[in-house]
Amino acid sequence: MKYKKMTYGFTHEIEDSVLTASEREASRMSFDFDHKWLMIFWIGSMIIVGILIFRSFYISVVKGDYYTFVASGNSVREVPIIAPRGKIYDTNGKILADNIPSRSIIVLPHLLSDQKHEREVVAKKLAEILGLDLVRVQTIIETAYVSGDTVLIEENITHEQALTFFSHESDLVGIQIQQTAIRDYKKGEKFAHIIGYEGLIKKEEYEKQEGYLLTDRIGKTGIEYEYEKYLHGKHGAEKVLVDSRGNRVKELMDDAPHNGFEVHLNIDADLQEFLYDRLLKELDRAESRRATAVIIDPRDGAVRALVSLPSYDNNKFAKGIDSETYSSWITDPDQPLFNRVVSGTYAPGSTVKPVMGIATLGENIISADHQIEGAGGLQLGSFFFGDWKIHGFTDLRKAIAVSSDVYFYTVGGGYGDITGLGIEKMKQYMERFGYGKKTGIDLPGEVSGIYPNKKWKEDVIGERWYIGNTYHASIGQGYILATALQVANSIVPIANGGTLYVPHIVSYITNTLTGERITINPEQITDNIAPLPDIKIIQEGMRQTVTEGTATMLNALDNAIAGKTGTAQFGGEEKVHSWFVSYAPYDNPEMVMAIMVENQTGELSSTTVPVAHDVYKWYFGGRTDDVFAEESLSNNQ
Repeated sequence: MKYKKMTYGFTHEIEDSVLTASEREASRMSFDFDHKWLMIFWIGSMIIVGILIFRSFYISVVKGDYYTFVASGNSVREVPIIAPRGKIYDTNGKILADNIPSRSIIVLPHLLSDQKHEREVVAKKLAEILGLDLVRVQTIIETAYVSGDTVLIEENITHEQALTFFSHESDLVGIQIQQTAIRDYKKGEKFAHIIGYEGLIKKEEYEKQEGYLLTDRIGKTGIEYEYEKYLHGKHGAEKVLVDSRGNRVKELMDDAPHNGFEVHLNIDADLQEFLYDRLLKELDRAESRRATAVIIDPRDGAVRALVSLPSYDNNKFAKGIDSETYSSWITDPDQPLFNRVVSGTYAPGSTVKPVMGIATLGENIISADHQIEGAGGLQLGSFFFGDWKIHGFTDLRKAIAVSSDVYFYTVGGGYGDITGLGIEKMKQYMERFGYGKKTGIDLPGEVSGIYPNKKWKEDVIGERWYIGNTYHASIGQGYILATALQVANSIVPIANGGTLYVPHIVSYITNTLTGERITINPEQITDNIAPLPDIKIIQEGMRQTVTEGTATMLNALDNAIAGKTGTAQFGGEEKVHSWFVSYAPYDNPEMVMAIMVENQTGELSSTTVPVAHDVYKWYFGGRTDDVFAEESLSNNQ
């Protein structure tokens, strides 16, 4: 049976079983309700509602403008903020490569119109107002549109061009001015072969690198190339709200760029400049344009100066080199872009004799005091191997001092009852001192040179090896080719008593963001290149070169100098390459210097010893006077 009950105008039917249920049955129809779950449910609901309210407020109020503009066909543009390259300093903190503000015009392909005729209108307008070539501008814009890459149209524009651009910016959809920087190389020509230069990144370079734009510049030569990964900074981004035509509407939060690391060199800028100027002056006097010089600290292998002449102004590349200038450089027979110190190979001439002396003692060919008569040459069958003069009897020390060819013919190839080293032993010792292989300097373009032997001649020339080839190699002639850097570095272990280093340009690198210093520690190739008593004998011979040999001009200096002159014939002409390698002070060396002037006439390094004289006089004389020894010059004319 059912009963009806009226409640607020509604009729409810109630089962009679409910009405007639006993107390015990009624208790079974009831359930317990824990109020804490209701509280948890209520709090959770409030949190969710709060989040929804906050999100609604953020979207409608905080980001309202943003979403309104996006909904209207507008967008957020991320414009790269170009990170300046790291600066380059000399060993005393003098800046050698700086940055100066610049502006470039670039294409932002995502903002270009999809209609070709509209892109052509933009190209025409841009070419017209800035005086650019229309076909070139059109080509660049179309390339950017197809590839989707940001592309450079014009770099280093003038202030007037920038103002003109801004006055027409609304008509140049997809085109923008980018704030950037270009290199400012201090006294560019004097440091160009060390610092190198940067240039616009090529497509193939871009594809191999991360963190670069197609509008970026990248190191091409020198330190700029070798330390690119440190010098190149990390770009930031300027976030801007723009309308459908690319006009800026609102500045948003930026991502700051990080500058490239600072690179500190071992190069002594003042020494570099003096050596450059003095060598250039000598070339004017000698009517030549080609020369090379390098100075190495024998205490750790640090390169203090490096000069290659003729040179070039690397600022031309930084500011956008014109085709006429570039063409004149690459067609110049004297090759100003060519780094002779690391890439030029020459017969080293008599500068090999100190190492030949080490080999002679090391293989017990003869004792240091054994005398060999130099009567002007050696007669071997129908062949005569001449000396540059008659020296009489010479021991090893004197043979180095007066540069006796007969002595070194004999200990190298053998003569009479002296067996001689032979080319294979000679090659073994010369390679130990760095000939025939790269030194490992931190500059690009280094070559190995050549130190030949029998197999090399058979493989390369297609001829057998003759005793005359060994004689020529004994005095640094024939097929031997070496760089000025190799010649200088071969003297380093003689100067310091036995340690050969990898020569290095960079001293340390500084992270501009954290201040962390990355030190380039000296790298030893060997610290026991030869027995110290043998090295001491060679040192004495090189000292005698200055006191009573072929470089007595240096004996008047306050500091004791040791050295070795050299002349190397080449080609079929009556000209030679003039060499002088030396170190100072004799008892506690701070510098090893090699100088070579190409295409000289006359005897015995007449153009290189005066240069060394003036460099040592300046360096050890307070580094303040403009020391160009006119007396030195007149004595060697």
